Amino acid sequence: MDERYLQEKNIRIKQEANDWEDAVRKSGQLLVDSGCAGEEYIEAIIEMVKRDGPYIVISPGLALPHARPEEGARREGISIVTLQEPVEFGHPENDPVDILVAFTGSDGDSHLEMLQALAGFLNQKENLEFLRQANSPREVIDYIKNREKGG
Repeated sequence: MDERYLQEKNIRIKQEANDWEDAVRKSGQLLVDSGCAGEEYIEAIIEMVKRDGPYIVISPGLALPHARPEEGARREGISIVTLQEPVEFGHPENDPVDILVAFTGSDGDSHLEMLQALAGFLNQKENLEFLRQANSPREVIDYIKNREKGG
């Protein structure tokens, strides 16, 4: 995962969430607060899940909240939210979710680039386990930097 897209201020560890929608709002708000997306981006994610189902839950315990670039994305960015207690999205195999990695891409190419950057990191179980155990945003940033240097 490319650290230029992820800043310490876009990471929240062991957050409380009432339900999947609250969890998505928390992850999306970090992107809004950092200027990567407008408020409408969060609403687009929620509406897409309501309409299309929990397709953003891509593996056990992991959701990738995102919407189409034209639905409020302003620039590339990533947020990570880990949850104190997992939430149900309604996915038959991958619920409950305790890690949300939201992202924005400002156009189709950057959207795909973000997906590829995330996939390499999130496909490795040890990285997900690290996120579940992390105690601070700084710890996450340091871990990602170390992984990118081959450590």
